[in-house]
Amino acid sequence: MEANKRNSILFIILIIAAFALFIINISLGSIAIPLKDVFKSITGSIASKETWQYIIVNYRLPKAITAVLVGMGLATSGLLMQTLFRNPLAGPYVLGLSSGASLGVAMIILGASLLPISVSAFLLSSYGIVLASSLGSFLVLLAVLAVSYRLKDTMAILIVGLMFGSLTSAVVNTLTYFSTAEELQKFTFWSLGSLGNLSWTAITILFIAVLIGLTLSLISIKSLDALLLGENYAKSMGLNYKKSRLLIILATSIMAGSITAFAGPIAFIGLAVPHIAKLVFQTSNHKILFWSTVLFGAIIMLICDSIAQVPGQDFSLPINAITSLFGAPIVIWLLVRKKKMMG
Repeated sequence: MEANKRNSILFIILIIAAFALFIINISLGSIAIPLKDVFKSITGSIASKETWQYIIVNYRLPKAITAVLVGMGLATSGLLMQTLFRNPLAGPYVLGLSSGASLGVAMIILGASLLPISVSAFLLSSYGIVLASSLGSFLVLLAVLAVSYRLKDTMAILIVGLMFGSLTSAVVNTLTYFSTAEELQKFTFWSLGSLGNLSWTAITILFIAVLIGLTLSLISIKSLDALLLGENYAKSMGLNYKKSRLLIILATSIMAGSITAFAGPIAFIGLAVPHIAKLVFQTSNHKILFWSTVLFGAIIMLICDSIAQVPGQDFSLPINAITSLFGAPIVIWLLVRKKKMMG
């Protein structure tokens, strides 16, 4: 009973923190907007200055919503992968989806000069890049699903995912070798990740994809609890192991694939956030872990984006640089802690 009360208080704190950070995130940037005007604007009223209203509706609000969706999706994908593979260092991109997306984008950006001008103009637009990224991650997903259907061993799927990653990286490296400086710069900017520049249509598509992924994850909660105790135990409990595994891989792929398509490959959120949720709530119950991971994902992504905006300056830092600065120390600490426990 005491644990339930503690968890309820923690959830209330997280919900309040997420909402507060959402408002703060919108108010920060090269032009500081008062919090009360942000609150007015997002609750249906109009900010006291027309320019502020325009900035909020067209730039800041879409970016903040994207940050929340990206944080939720990647963090949940990380939790699913860590439980499925029973590996604390598994993340949303272990299946090679990020590499597949990178290959799709690399082929478009680095190979567009070989195509007719009208075709390359469409392919190099934001929609063309999203299409290429989605197609790349989808093809890798199909390959992984085909392999997972054939293989009984879950660890073998992990190795297959890593091999797909190596293969696609080799092709990307070959393409970059033959590319111009301009093409290389464009590809580098994409690989650094970006939460801005998404239209409301793109945000709607991303929202639907993340919602589908989160719904599939919710359906898988009982399976995840059983999988924690091992494959044989899960089967002895009457769990349809292949079906559950397929559902978990599908949920991760939809979320990680769509997020990579729209925001680029964003590092460490999926790897670090589930561990923070486990540390704070001190439980292995996936009903609690799911919701805490979703909230922590949104909170941490909003914090990273607020730092990346460099308040008061005209420039912003790449989001991947901030998430890596945040996530890398957590992963190092986990490895050290694991070593101590084993030693």
